[in-house]
Amino acid sequence: MYPAGVDEAGRGPLAGPVVAAAVMLQKEFQIPGLNDSKKLSHTKREKLFDEIKEKALYVGIGIVDNNEIDRINILQAALRAMEIAVENLKVSPDFLLIDGNQKTSLIIPQKAIIKGDSKSTSIAAASIIAKVTRDRIMSEFDSQYPEYNFTKHKGYPTKEHYEMIKKYGPCPIHRKTFKGVL
Repeated sequence: MYPAGVDEAGRGPLAGPVVAAAVMLQKEFQIPGLNDSKKLSHTKREKLFDEIKEKALYVGIGIVDNNEIDRINILQAALRAMEIAVENLKVSPDFLLIDGNQKTSLIIPQKAIIKGDSKSTSIAAASIIAKVTRDRIMSEFDSQYPEYNFTKHKGYPTKEHYEMIKKYGPCPIHRKTFKGVL
């Protein structure tokens, strides 16, 4: 049986997409230091990202942009990103292990696991792939919208980010339905 671990990054930010990853690993897969992406430094996540991409059986990524987030809400957008990530795997998994308390609408057997990124190796791997992918996207947006300093805060609701929104108004990648953006 080949399960896929699934996780997302970017539910809380005021700007940018929500990104999900689905990762299928070999049963004996081990990488020292693999853990929930939020518990790792940027440098450690980047190193593990490369190692996971190299050693995983399959990796799928799903991205839902800020306009779709505003249209369907962040929860539905996160679930949709997860579905896209699973659909982007080269092989369909037998089972999904999903971080959190929500399941997708896919017709694949699945289990939602609260704090799954610290309980499942494949979810932890998906957590890192999703987070690093999203961080890289936000760094690219930083070159388009340098006044917001997206490389630093990645779109999260920091004091500095709120100040930049107040000063410049929202840019095209801001989530207009999120409090503090308009």
